[in-house]
Amino acid sequence: MNLSHIEHIGIAVKSLDEAIPFWEKQLGMKCYSIEEVKDQKVRTAFFKIGQSKIELLESTDPEGPIGKFIEKKGEGIHHMAIASTGLQENLDELSGKGVQLIDKAPRKGAEGLNIAFLHPKATGGVLLELCEDPNK
Repeated sequence: MNLSHIEHIGIAVKSLDEAIPFWEKQLGMKCYSIEEVKDQKVRTAFFKIGQSKIELLESTDPEGPIGKFIEKKGEGIHHMAIASTGLQENLDELSGKGVQLIDKAPRKGAEGLNIAFLHPKATGGVLLELCEDPNK
């Protein structure tokens, strides 16, 4: 496996407009990017902290994954993402070891990263995302 660091922690929120001020005003962090990922029915806001990031996730559709997550579990940590190189090879290796994958092949995510999710049933209840920067 070619993993390097925690890329980000994804936090589901009902409203970016309501959530961003806490991170900026109370913690002194700066939101450097807001982006919509239409195929995932989500708007994201990113904050950098060291080598890692915090990603706030607001659903754009109650039937989207974040909308369903908030309906079922409320706001809170949604997933942890780990930076990866050789993402497809990593997925193939995990699959070969019998790890349950949500994505068998990388897809496009926020910030232009290639992403793939591992099923929480395989990871002790954590939705785990592997991310690869295609420009590196």
